[in-house]
Amino acid sequence: MIDLGISKMALIGAVALIVIGPEKLPKVARTVGALLGKAQRYVADVKAEVNRSMELDELKKMKDTVETAARDVEQSIQTTTTDFEQQWSDATGDTQSALTHDLPAVMPAYKHPGKKWRVKQGAVPGWYKARAGVRTKALSGAARVARYRPQKLS
Repeated sequence: MIDLGISKMALIGAVALIVIGPEKLPKVARTVGALLGKAQRYVADVKAEVNRSMELDELKKMKDTVETAARDVEQSIQTTTTDFEQQWSDATGDTQSALTHDLPAVMPAYKHPGKKWRVKQGAVPGWYKARAGVRTKALSGAARVARYRPQKLS
């Protein structure tokens, strides 16, 4: 860039004072300062944009390397899994046929034991509830109407 020392700045100031004049010099100096500030901000914005684009390129390269590594790992896991499944089927198929001749090869599906786990078991024993007269079963609306309906007097 331009090397401006104090001596060169003084020379430029003296020439400007002679050419422009003392009345207009402050206004021109403010304008020149504003233009220099705008130019510096523009240069800083261009530098920042270049840095962002360089970082973006680096991130894209890093993303590509990570994706290729992930694909390689996935393929190695798939090949290992298929090898393991093949070995497992060979190992379990031989022992199953040797141990059980007439049992089915497919395991039956899981069947829930059928417990009523939603029914909460009370902490109070049933004999105590019966003695105290606590209802142990809830009546539906129709059963309650039928039970407590007044008897006809005929």
